[in-house]
Amino acid sequence: MLSKSQARAFFLGGTVVTFLIFIGLTIYSFMPSNDQSNYSKIDKKVVRGKEIWESNNCMGCHTLLGEGGYYAPELTKVIDRRGEGYVKAVLMSPVPWAPKGRKMVKYNMNEADAEAVIAFLKWNGQIDLNGFDRVVSPLSKDNN
Repeated sequence: MLSKSQARAFFLGGTVVTFLIFIGLTIYSFMPSNDQSNYSKIDKKVVRGKEIWESNNCMGCHTLLGEGGYYAPELTKVIDRRGEGYVKAVLMSPVPWAPKGRKMVKYNMNEADAEAVIAFLKWNGQIDLNGFDRVVSPLSKDNN
């Protein structure tokens, strides 16, 4: 059994060691070599695509990087799964898109806006997911 002064020293020593480990890991995680954000590849087209994504409230139905609604498919790696042509056709469609019984609003986007959204989705798809390369909505029927 520890005496009162030994217990105090043990507590303070443990606290200092834990604090130093925390500071070390924090510094390590902010080192440029550990950046996984893909921030350096953001351009005006990606920013415009994000603005369109937000102004149309796409996250109300779709998830991106696991955040958003579960009504419609997860779009983190949609360009890899479906290709740019498919996504562009959906965004530029003059009629509502209704695959598998879920209806998507017709956006009837012009080509520049559709390409901006594709650039945003492509940029998101290139973010390092630490091995979780397939983020899927739990409500997806076919897990795509």
